[in-house]
Amino acid sequence: MDSEQVQADLFDAKCPSRQVLDRIGDRWSVLVVSTLAEGTLRHGEIAGRIGGITPKMLTQTLRGLERDGLARRTVYAEVPPRVEYALTDLGRDLVGLVRQLTRWAEVHIPDVEAARADYDARPTASRK
Repeated sequence: MDSEQVQADLFDAKCPSRQVLDRIGDRWSVLVVSTLAEGTLRHGEIAGRIGGITPKMLTQTLRGLERDGLARRTVYAEVPPRVEYALTDLGRDLVGLVRQLTRWAEVHIPDVEAARADYDARPTASRK
């Protein structure tokens, strides 16, 4: 089925497109896709570029991206086995959006921090 023919409704709780948003909106997925946009990498290389991600979380994220068709895992029959990860065509199609999102976050973090400080300075009763 052509992706343009799918009738998605993100506001419907049963719509599977919400699962896609969960995947691509996850902070680790965004960072892994951004990292793999540089090219094919091994698990340790990805981990080394993403501060704060645990090996378990990286593995879970890579599996999810692979399951959703955004990343490809290639195992080479060597001793020890070599495993590499790369974006699929679908994953590469996502890179532009991910870059826009990360750029927005980088540009607007001062605004977000100022809004947080303003919110946190208000009396608790006025937050309701």
